[in-house]
Amino acid sequence: MNRATHPILCLLALLLMAACNTESSKAPVRSAYYWSTTFALDSMQREWMSKEGVRRMYVRYFDVVESIDGTVMPNATINFQDSVPEGVEVVPCVFVTNEAMAHAPANLDSLIYQRVKQMSATHDIKRVKTIQIDCDWSQRTRTAYFAMLEGIRNRAHADGLQLSVTIRLHQLSQSVPPADAGVLMVYNTGDVRNMERDPILSAEDVRPYLRHLSGYNLPLSAAYPAFAWDIQYRRGQYIEIRHIDDEMRLMPGDTLVHRAPSVETVLQVKHIIDAERSDVHGEIILFDISKNNIQRITKHHYEKVYTD
Repeated sequence: MNRATHPILCLLALLLMAACNTESSKAPVRSAYYWSTTFALDSMQREWMSKEGVRRMYVRYFDVVESIDGTVMPNATINFQDSVPEGVEVVPCVFVTNEAMAHAPANLDSLIYQRVKQMSATHDIKRVKTIQIDCDWSQRTRTAYFAMLEGIRNRAHADGLQLSVTIRLHQLSQSVPPADAGVLMVYNTGDVRNMERDPILSAEDVRPYLRHLSGYNLPLSAAYPAFAWDIQYRRGQYIEIRHIDDEMRLMPGDTLVHRAPSVETVLQVKHIIDAERSDVHGEIILFDISKNNIQRITKHHYEKVYTD
């Protein structure tokens, strides 16, 4: 080989290495869920999103539930009182209860898809590339749920859109839904009835499920908790997760336990998942940035979940 060619080959090799390093170190997409019945962002939420470079919002549009008379119907539809921040992509989300799937009409896929399209058009939400379906399906409802997803995906593809689904940790050992991508919900990992353990997130609860992660044949992102719970127990027995507007009074013998996973716990779990399947962190999502959570997110520096 001519020695004169050696510098050129070295230069080409260096350029290729730089390109590979740039690709492998590409910063993850920073996203957040918004899971409230009213869409209205205050100054703190907007400032935080801008500062942290959040460019995608997963917004719950409505739930699909089974009514008392057995009718499957939409419920808790979001009320848009505000505009989406400039440059932020919206992923409309629909939560479908497992009970609704058990009695779903054959045209539920069409009803959901058309309602999502109508709501986006009505509220002038233009930056929609993906819609998401959230359902804790069971083996009893798998056939109906997967058929519904296939119908929604076909309609989405016809409009140039993608279909995303939520994947709970226990679903990693189940059949892969017919979707284009999934969001691994890395929260609510424990048993809320256990008064001694944090049911929101712990590495001990997550680890057993991850043996199925590397072989799960679906592109995945990861969603991590940024919320806290106050859990009421009565003589050691679980009663409920209490909310700010709860009026139920504590009775003698009741205990109120505050559960709030630390940033350190979230990062520990994130690193465990990263060791099993690093491509999951091409997008990192916080659940969620409602007004009740944003102060906690800023106080405890949850931006570390995006960067560390």
